[in-house]
Amino acid sequence: MGWLGHRRAVPALLFALVWLSCGWFGSWEFNPNNSTRLFAAISLAEQGDATIDEFAALTIDKAQFGPHTYLDKAPGMTLLATPIVAGAFVVTGEGARYLDKRIEAPDLTRYLRLRLRLATFLITGLLTALATVALWSLARDLSGSEDGALFAAIAYALGTPVWGWSTTLFGHAPVAALWTIAIWAIWRGTGARTSARHALIAGAALGWAVVIEYQAVIGGAVIGLWALWRLRTTTGAWRGAGWAVAGGLTAGAALAGYNLLAFGTLFRLGYQGVVGFEGMQQGLFGLTMPKPLVLYEILFGLRRGLIWVAPVLVLAPIGLIRLARTQAAMVVMLAAVVAAVLLVNAAYVYWDGGFSTGPRHSVPAIPMLALGLAPFWAGLERPRARIVAVALLAVSVAVNLAIAATEIVAPETERFPLWRPILAEDWPRGLFRDLPGEFWGWSHWAGMALYLAIAASLAALLWTARKARQRAM
Repeated sequence: MGWLGHRRAVPALLFALVWLSCGWFGSWEFNPNNSTRLFAAISLAEQGDATIDEFAALTIDKAQFGPHTYLDKAPGMTLLATPIVAGAFVVTGEGARYLDKRIEAPDLTRYLRLRLRLATFLITGLLTALATVALWSLARDLSGSEDGALFAAIAYALGTPVWGWSTTLFGHAPVAALWTIAIWAIWRGTGARTSARHALIAGAALGWAVVIEYQAVIGGAVIGLWALWRLRTTTGAWRGAGWAVAGGLTAGAALAGYNLLAFGTLFRLGYQGVVGFEGMQQGLFGLTMPKPLVLYEILFGLRRGLIWVAPVLVLAPIGLIRLARTQAAMVVMLAAVVAAVLLVNAAYVYWDGGFSTGPRHSVPAIPMLALGLAPFWAGLERPRARIVAVALLAVSVAVNLAIAATEIVAPETERFPLWRPILAEDWPRGLFRDLPGEFWGWSHWAGMALYLAIAASLAALLWTARKARQRAM
């Protein structure tokens, strides 16, 4: 089998399949959550300041402090996108200063689309691809099943809205990815001896998750407590904790630098100056008490229910229960993170996320659930049961291909957006936001055909590598 028999062939092909899938499709460059982060990155890269005054009329997501307009989000995605925008400026020589500042203005559209695609490919898509390999590795360790690990990894990346959100600059998929990478690093770095490399990775991942979405501090704290639990019997625990703190400080330093440049103080958040969203004045920046009815809608409701956009996850609780027999502390941590994410979402005034396909604020919980799919698969003994599980995964992947290719931010006015507009209207009409269609002038069905051909080839190679790996064991 040559290189397909190499031990790294499966993770390499899995990485390539997921990164290709995330990079092939895109999202609207003028979506406020995309554009406000991109506008701030453009200002930082091309003008050396953090104001977005010249773009203020182009987005409803903004903060006002004094006479200036700023990004109203946590700045993590903007900070990561800034060197990419700067690189595009150096290579193309084109800046935003003299472009017509109107939504859908042709030159501005072309300018933003290129930078958004580069940023999502090199940040969001890359993080999701890396996290998929990390989840595969961790799931294999936990379940002892190569096939179960692959089942869980594909479900996470391509069988849930993680795929669609990985085509955007929204922070949900990156936080999910960074938490996954942190959990993998903690697992691998807390054996008989502490691994400085893994501790550094874990600390940096948890730190950057918070800089991308401030509420990630809650789930991140749960993961951190689990790390301390695992360190209690590990040689070099204090050294490992020190390296983790050092990793986290990289994110803290970036946040401090941004705040000083933007506001002249360390102690200000963009959310404090939000314009136009009065609900943000309730509780703590819009967070009040979790509401049971909202929690039901997040999980099962037609408009935002996770069950409709990721049906394969119904199998996850069974797998987590099985995993608890051997890894109780791990399962407690995973369940606590899922609960934290869902309860924060249910407590948020704008819990539905406005224009969104599925419950976007709950996306960081998805990899914690997906990990349960590996022990679920490992516990299946009958071939028919595995066929049913694969069929459910196939349905989930098909649904999320349709979502990622057409519209991850479906209109909030639709009662069941997965059906209309996505499956009933956008997909039959070929309304895809794909790379060949938006950049090469191809018809969108031609671009979809090329994607399916490449993805199918990678999947076939992955299947062959999996078989070769099994024979070698």
